[in-house]
Amino acid sequence: MQLLRRAILALMLLFPGLHHGHAESNTRNVRPPAGDPSDERQVEIRHETLEDILARQAGRRDPRLPRDVGSAEANAADMRRQLGTLGGVSDAGVWEALRFNEGSIVVSAGGVTARTVIQDGGMWWWKLREGPLSTYGAWLLLGMLGFLLLFFLFRGRIRLAGGLSGERILRFHAIERFAHWLLAGSFIILAITGLISLFGRRELIPLFGKEDYATLAMVAKWSHNNISWAFMLGLVMVFFLWVLHNIPDRHDLVWLARGGGLIGRGHAPAKKFNAGQKLIFWSVILLGGSISVSGIALLFPFQLEMMAPTFSMINDWGVPGWVGMEPLPVRLTPQEEMQYTQLWHSIVAFLLMAIIIAHIYIGTIGMEGAYAAMGDGKVDLNWAREHHDLWVEDVLSHHGAGASGRSRSIE
Repeated sequence: MQLLRRAILALMLLFPGLHHGHAESNTRNVRPPAGDPSDERQVEIRHETLEDILARQAGRRDPRLPRDVGSAEANAADMRRQLGTLGGVSDAGVWEALRFNEGSIVVSAGGVTARTVIQDGGMWWWKLREGPLSTYGAWLLLGMLGFLLLFFLFRGRIRLAGGLSGERILRFHAIERFAHWLLAGSFIILAITGLISLFGRRELIPLFGKEDYATLAMVAKWSHNNISWAFMLGLVMVFFLWVLHNIPDRHDLVWLARGGGLIGRGHAPAKKFNAGQKLIFWSVILLGGSISVSGIALLFPFQLEMMAPTFSMINDWGVPGWVGMEPLPVRLTPQEEMQYTQLWHSIVAFLLMAIIIAHIYIGTIGMEGAYAAMGDGKVDLNWAREHHDLWVEDVLSHHGAGASGRSRSIE
């Protein structure tokens, strides 16, 4: 008897059509369960072929027409009887319909978003996030650090030509320093926690273990989500406090032509902010603003649609054609909206992190006397004259004649 069963099983595997009653066909007809009003209708179920399997493994869309999910339900065992171990005859058809988002899904809440059980297209996002995004982002940050190290070794610290004067001038008021440190401090925390979220599974789990990393990831996520509001507040404050001082003018062209004093030994004329600082300011405002908008979309998923309208505008301008690309997709599912938003959020964050690393370098070890501007708000008068001479003249003109006398502080 055991031998007979094995022989029958072998025949069924060699000729799958035999156990369905049609050796020459890849489909079969099934009858709905007894009691169904459409008892006489015939439903076609199409079975998987080798070509179907190879197409799916190659990453192409399954060429078959989606199975009728209802056919599997109709062919399932009567609910009044014992349910078989395999449920309906065509469980694979149910999963196929779910995979291609073509099944008849009914949800009590969440709308169209909740009806997507499996998003097959999400794999491209995951591969891009874990591959090129992480790799190129890491190289960007490491490359900036390496460049600044080489620059410091060859150029050294930018020193004051005339030395310290002992006389100090107020550069930034308390409210300005508060806005700066609110923005800077929150961004540093956001950068660190964002990097933990991006690289944690690959780099930190082997280092700390899964349990310790789980705690770290939970703290990082909570901090990232909530400290983001401090970053946005600081961004708004900095914009309104300094936007008038960061409008480009003709002196910026001279500053750029002379390399801002970073290359060579001369210093170019500048007002309260030189051309380099204006570039930092507008980078922070524009990139930080973009990070904020995409961050809000991620904090409140599926509520803010931003990528599809942006892609549509870019297509209208013809930008993809400039680099030989096809038009960007403009009909995005809610899940695709979130995936593109997350990628944009990360890419812009990497760019801003690289810029801020350079800004931190100049404001600390890169330039003598620069840190004092955001320390207690007062800088040495010689430093101010070398780097912001036009601004010093304007300040001193509002305080009468020139300022002389040692240890004097000009407010």
